[in-house]
Amino acid sequence: MEYRPLGNSELTVSVYAFGAWQLADTAYWGERADADAEAAVQAAIDAGVTLFDTAESYAGGRSEEALGKALGTRRNDVFIASKVSPEHCLRPEMLRAACEASLKRLGTAAIDLYQVHWPCDPARFENAAAELMRLKDEGKIRAIGVSNFGARHLDAWMQAGTCASNQLGYNLLFRAVEYEAAPACRDHGVGILAYMPLMQGILAGRWDRVDEIPEMRRRTRHFSSERSGTRHGEPGCEALLMQTLEAIGALCRELGEPMARVAIAWLLRQPGVTSVIVGGRTPAQLERNLAAASLVLDDAIVLRLNAITGPLKERLGANPDMWCGETERRIH
Repeated sequence: MEYRPLGNSELTVSVYAFGAWQLADTAYWGERADADAEAAVQAAIDAGVTLFDTAESYAGGRSEEALGKALGTRRNDVFIASKVSPEHCLRPEMLRAACEASLKRLGTAAIDLYQVHWPCDPARFENAAAELMRLKDEGKIRAIGVSNFGARHLDAWMQAGTCASNQLGYNLLFRAVEYEAAPACRDHGVGILAYMPLMQGILAGRWDRVDEIPEMRRRTRHFSSERSGTRHGEPGCEALLMQTLEAIGALCRELGEPMARVAIAWLLRQPGVTSVIVGGRTPAQLERNLAAASLVLDDAIVLRLNAITGPLKERLGANPDMWCGETERRIH
């Protein structure tokens, strides 16, 4: 396992972070008879994973509870990252109460990386940043992070306070952060934690046709706004998406590597990326996702993947909000 410094913090974390959303949210991810949160978490630690990511909003706090229970006596061997919802950043006392509630659900005295899940009103940044610093000074959190902050919001946050990391949706099929958000992170010395590296399974080569993809995973701007559950109001680019997947698949067959492994290995080559958040509800599923740890793509393959996905990147544009169109975007 490779380890990298987390932005400007004192933490050095594994290039793979364990995404704990899947541990408890069966409404989104579906029921699995073989799901075993504790076994998956223990397998991740055994594999060298040191960063475990969750949020108060995941399954109404049950993800935090499941993660805390699964870590058990090995909690001090890892770093816990959790997130506070933006509505709890409106006043300092709300933010503090949310942090205390997360600490209780996680069963820990401190959260190693406490992140603002989505930007709140920038006018509230100064008070929120100050309260997070007070929580840090009290030892209740060790490092401050943000999530889904574009270049403008990140600049404003850094004027109000500090942060070590920024979680961004980033994968071969969605490279919008490369226009503005990722360069801003690099300029500020903020590490990127990339979520949805496999586009919720689409980059695992699991589906050959759009209609085979589960409805809950067809809500991004890649898909037509006529699809149920979408809210972006855009035409989408379904044909280009499937053509891109086909071309990625052909290259992966040439390499003799699974698509998921190649997709994660590509992401770990991108400038500014500290860690890639991968999930898994069973040890076997986790091991498949971590298999890319030993795969290093050379420059020629990275350039070929960039060329294959370039038209899709151009079509989707610089809007880093994967779900909302330009006029409604939440990431600025």
